[in-house]
Amino acid sequence: MKLSGSYQINLEKQKVWEALNDPEILQKTIPGCEEFKKNSKTEFTATATNKIGPFNASFTGDIELKDLDPPNSYKISGSGNSPVGFANGEASVVLENFEGGTKLTYTVEANVGGKIAQVGSRLIDMTAKKMTDIFFGKFTDLISLKPVSENVEIKSEVEIQLKKKPLNKILIFSSIIIILGIIIYYFS
Repeated sequence: MKLSGSYQINLEKQKVWEALNDPEILQKTIPGCEEFKKNSKTEFTATATNKIGPFNASFTGDIELKDLDPPNSYKISGSGNSPVGFANGEASVVLENFEGGTKLTYTVEANVGGKIAQVGSRLIDMTAKKMTDIFFGKFTDLISLKPVSENVEIKSEVEIQLKKKPLNKILIFSSIIIILGIIIYYFS
């Protein structure tokens, strides 16, 4: 499954980049995140618990940042496991100067398996979008110089394309991730 979108953040690109790499900020903004540990400059471990359909899933996962081009872009890959299933995927995150702030654009490709995959792709898709919006709302509020106001619009342009394969379903983890990391964090 593929998930993509963009958000406008009222802050300069370098500050957004730094926040996307700050474990304390990520732990505060990822829904259900219980632990977010930086193992090296490019490797993290996260634990998060979230409700997905009938499952209250606690995932633990590893995240790695690749193809770093500070403060412009990177790729996040990760995988997580839970008693109710597994999740893995990769996200591309791009930051651009835009309208006096930063436009963050992401593309995530992810897979889930196990019992969690049985809840259906629509429920997983809705959960993924909801968690992504929660993350960016908290993230923007936490890092912005000014609180989000009527003059600042957080844009969410999410397109979800379903594949017919039964195990090709979206997880949110991290995507953070970022988005994949965050999406994977959600389920890790």
